[in-house]
Amino acid sequence: MLVVTTIAGVRARRQELWRQGKTVAFVPTMGALHEGHLSLVRRGRELADEVWASVFVNPTQFGPGEDFERYPRHLDQDVALLTKEGAALVFAPSVKEMYPRPPEVQVTLPRLAPHLCGAHRPGHFSGVALVVAKLFNIVQPEVALFGAKDFQQAVIIRRLVEDLNVPVRIEVVPTVREADGLAMSSRNSYLAESERQQAVALWQALAAAKAAVASGERRGSELEKLMLATLRRYPGVRPQYVAAVDPETLAPVERVAGGVLLAIAAYVGNTRLIDNLLVEVPQ
Repeated sequence: MLVVTTIAGVRARRQELWRQGKTVAFVPTMGALHEGHLSLVRRGRELADEVWASVFVNPTQFGPGEDFERYPRHLDQDVALLTKEGAALVFAPSVKEMYPRPPEVQVTLPRLAPHLCGAHRPGHFSGVALVVAKLFNIVQPEVALFGAKDFQQAVIIRRLVEDLNVPVRIEVVPTVREADGLAMSSRNSYLAESERQQAVALWQALAAAKAAVASGERRGSELEKLMLATLRRYPGVRPQYVAAVDPETLAPVERVAGGVLLAIAAYVGNTRLIDNLLVEVPQ
């Protein structure tokens, strides 16, 4: 396992692999790794000769008052987990290494970013798209892996790659969940024990809406009402949004046909959690 902190170091190692004819699967992360991240590493090992990961808490995707300063950082622990899973390299740059000057270039996605989380976190996905574009240019992987829990992010990155002709394949890996259905997230570490018990509300709401689709409900507004009603049964949960959207455009759907993305963001205590479920309509 190599731990590299400079762009030059990553590029030098990439040159070595090209000479050897070896491929790279890349897992971008902000650290505080959990089983969800590790599932991406395992999938990456099936797709390329080496798996590389980045650990970088990206400041450009955090808005004012968000948790950039307190976002969990455990690099030694992350490196140990990645080593155990067979990753070959970790890129762990400083903010100064990634942004030696305030970035002048912006990446905007005017039709995809304003939906779902983008409506509540202005500029977030511009920051995500910028850092991912930089990481792809630095690492130049053959394939990059992302988790389905951040579905909107995956849709945006796929479009980024398509529009900019970046030669990387995007693989989206299913969400890893706790036994009670809670999606694994680095922010789960913020939850007190009583809040952790309330957090299952997000999965319960998604499961209720999925069951309604299976029973014949096709109205997007009714699915949203059902998710909201389920969340409100948990007193410690404050919904930010519930949505039934088109999985490709992320626009709200009036009537479900083919498939629908059910998505939720909610505060449990002071912690903002997101989750989603892609539901195919029975034929």
